[in-house]
Amino acid sequence: MTDKNKTVVNLHQLLDYDAKKFVSAEIQLRDALKAWIDEASSLKLKSVIQRYLEHVMAHKEKMEHFIADEEIYSVSLANRIIRAFIDETNEKIGECADPEVKDAALLECVQSINHFKISAYGSASAFANELGMTKSAELFHEAEASEKQIDDRLSQLAEHEINARAKVRLEH
Repeated sequence: MTDKNKTVVNLHQLLDYDAKKFVSAEIQLRDALKAWIDEASSLKLKSVIQRYLEHVMAHKEKMEHFIADEEIYSVSLANRIIRAFIDETNEKIGECADPEVKDAALLECVQSINHFKISAYGSASAFANELGMTKSAELFHEAEASEKQIDDRLSQLAEHEINARAKVRLEH
């Protein structure tokens, strides 16, 4: 039974709905990442966040092309999930008095956002595949792979530098 007021009634419309949210998320994240680069004290963390910012800008552009190709006219949907992640990150890093601990918190939060986006882009790729939209499926898969690449860099940085430096601070 469908509700006449609801606009998403098939998988293609769900994919388009999600794509609108992706554009909003990338814009919100772009602005936050710029600020977080300044918050990081580790040069390596700054570098990874800068690289992530470049990926976000590329994702935004590709999502805008998808929106244009799909002839989606309304993209004003705010992404409340990304907004919540950003707010949580800002709150958490605002509580950190030590720069190394702040780096660990920032890395953790950016990685949480990254994990959410891996899942979202993966689902979009699966939807597009199911719909026979090969080009779109590849676009979403590339975004997912890009997010996984950043995730790997963040994990390596956490494991080999950031967490150990934060731990040393706790022991003093």
